[in-house]
Amino acid sequence: MRFALDSSHEDFASSIDALLAKSDLPAVVRSWAAGDTGPGLKVWQRLAEVGVGALLVDEDHDGLGADALDLVVAMEQLGRHAVPGPLVETVAVAPILLAAVAPDRLSALAAGELATVAAAPHVPYAVDADVADLVLHVDGGTVSTGTAGDALQSVDPARRLHAVAAADTLGDTDFGAAFDYGALATAAQLQGLGRTLLDTTVEYAQQRKQFGRAIGSFQAVKHHLAEVAVGLEMARPLLLGAALAVRDGAATASRDVSAAKVACGEAAYRAARTALQVHGAIGYTLEHDLSLGLTRVRALVTAWGTADVHRARVVDALEDAS
Repeated sequence: MRFALDSSHEDFASSIDALLAKSDLPAVVRSWAAGDTGPGLKVWQRLAEVGVGALLVDEDHDGLGADALDLVVAMEQLGRHAVPGPLVETVAVAPILLAAVAPDRLSALAAGELATVAAAPHVPYAVDADVADLVLHVDGGTVSTGTAGDALQSVDPARRLHAVAAADTLGDTDFGAAFDYGALATAAQLQGLGRTLLDTTVEYAQQRKQFGRAIGSFQAVKHHLAEVAVGLEMARPLLLGAALAVRDGAATASRDVSAAKVACGEAAYRAARTALQVHGAIGYTLEHDLSLGLTRVRALVTAWGTADVHRARVVDALEDAS
């Protein structure tokens, strides 16, 4: 089966890419990491104006009523540009939870509010709860508003993590669908990040010279970059296939999401390792923009379920089907 985006999805991706290209995202990410969230919130507001925040909000609550494939298209572009903030939680997870327990709050998401979510055991901390307008706490199937504690250090300085205590109960729902959307959106971000790391590294390899030759002409470097490209290309059909399974309510949706999360995570992590190896010592420096992608990949690989968690879900699904 061949998975390919139609022209409307390609145009949507291009519009987000063009919008984000106008912003100095590396500077925005560094400001966010330093505690100055103003530039990042301006970027988010521009994204909200083109409907990114309202993708999964239904039309009755001023949203676009889009589906999981539209979500993947958007999140892949947000990943490519390493946009900071609780994007997975705002765009993918909060709309699913609120639609079930507090639909009257959905319009605020469509208007550009940020939301974040803590849901142990796989999502023990809420991202950027100090910036979010809405903090949600999930315990089993019970969804409550939450009160955030002190920030914890993350491998990605632009992702502040917070323990969350439950406050007012909003209602009960099955968290499984929201978790799938969170994992799917995270996989899409990883795919986008991996592609940017590959593109950046290829460009660097064409410019950096040793022994009078561009290092990209060396066979060993070519092979490493080719392996990264293959990994990303092999992961993308799994990502798009999972989006279609979620959209269509397929019985295999959770399994497919987990397979995509593992594949995109491994591909992005390979891209990060190769990027660091090809760049050499300069890749270790915080001053180089490469570091922004490296730390984001490392954080997202374990966000919304580790590889072990998702592999176990795939195995369990296959055993149940046999």
